[in-house]
Amino acid sequence: MKQFLKRVNLIFKEIDTAALTQKISKMSPARILDEIEQSGLRGRGGAGFPTGGKWRLTAVQDAENKTVICNADEGEPGTFKDREILQRQPEKIFAGMFACGRAVDADEGWIYLRAEYRYLIPELQQRIDEFNKHQTKNNHSFQIRLFNGSGAYICGEETALQESMEGKRGEARNKPPYPSVSGYLGRPTVINNVETFIYAAVIMESGADFFKSLGTSGSRGAKVFCVSGDTPFPGIYEFEMGMNLKEFVKAFGDGDTKAVQVGGYSGFCVPRKLFEETTIGYEGIPTGGSMMLFNSSRSMYKVLHNYLEFFVNESCGQCTPCRAGCIQLLRGIEEIKKGARPTDELNRLTALAETMEIASKCGLGQSVIHPFRSIITHFREEIAY
Repeated sequence: MKQFLKRVNLIFKEIDTAALTQKISKMSPARILDEIEQSGLRGRGGAGFPTGGKWRLTAVQDAENKTVICNADEGEPGTFKDREILQRQPEKIFAGMFACGRAVDADEGWIYLRAEYRYLIPELQQRIDEFNKHQTKNNHSFQIRLFNGSGAYICGEETALQESMEGKRGEARNKPPYPSVSGYLGRPTVINNVETFIYAAVIMESGADFFKSLGTSGSRGAKVFCVSGDTPFPGIYEFEMGMNLKEFVKAFGDGDTKAVQVGGYSGFCVPRKLFEETTIGYEGIPTGGSMMLFNSSRSMYKVLHNYLEFFVNESCGQCTPCRAGCIQLLRGIEEIKKGARPTDELNRLTALAETMEIASKCGLGQSVIHPFRSIITHFREEIAY
């Protein structure tokens, strides 16, 4: 049986990015699209949309101006990998963006940087300037610019990010049209996160077959994981996709792990009894990278309460299901815990969360159901009074 919990080194491996950029410039747009599609690369932000398909949707649009955006608004609690990548390997991000720009015929690239990472700007801007000079020197028209966000969690959502870049309030747009058709300033736009562009650069250097050889048939390649919580080994680790959660807990747990929150606050809380049957990948539970471990000393009521407070504070308030629903879920568990409502009210609150999943406008309200239902289902006795 293949061992997936074996560290690989693709993200932070040093490569000659100048030579890679030259290699990419000699590849046809069709060749680049084929390589990305054949590799099986899917977006590493958590949703997992096929990267090649997203690029091709933008490539076929008949438009004079197109845009490539790197979403570096790393706002999901429990994730801290992009910050490290931006500090150590920005040129590989640039190379991945350049490959995308060539594939879709875009001359403009943007990095949307999380507001809290403002301190990275001087060094990052210097390295962007060096990349742009290299591009000009080699007669490549693709140039990258930097945009600093304003600290809103909602702007990690791709259409809210575009609103922010256009100087508007950070709120999700109605879809369709999707960014591939009409995105930033109405231009066809590709938006991928930091890790996705890095892996695109890896594929350009090593080929689709190499990337495809890693992971599983449903989850190709590798993934960077941010390990935190009740663990003796917190930090950033890169593994092949498809690892078993039991193997992960054996390696990173403290011997008393009762639950793992996979995918940050908007992800799934997996209890001990499901570790062995849970796969981390698109055929199991996908994740943007956050892996938070909880041992028996942790109150899952307090964990859920913390999550709901976060969603209440970060909801943009645009749509009623999310704006009102998050507050009702928080108040509901508070009153149940105090004994002011019967335990059966948890069923009604779960139904409310399910309605939010269907009716909310963007991923924030739609994803609240994941931590709520998983904690209510598996740790009900800790929520009730």
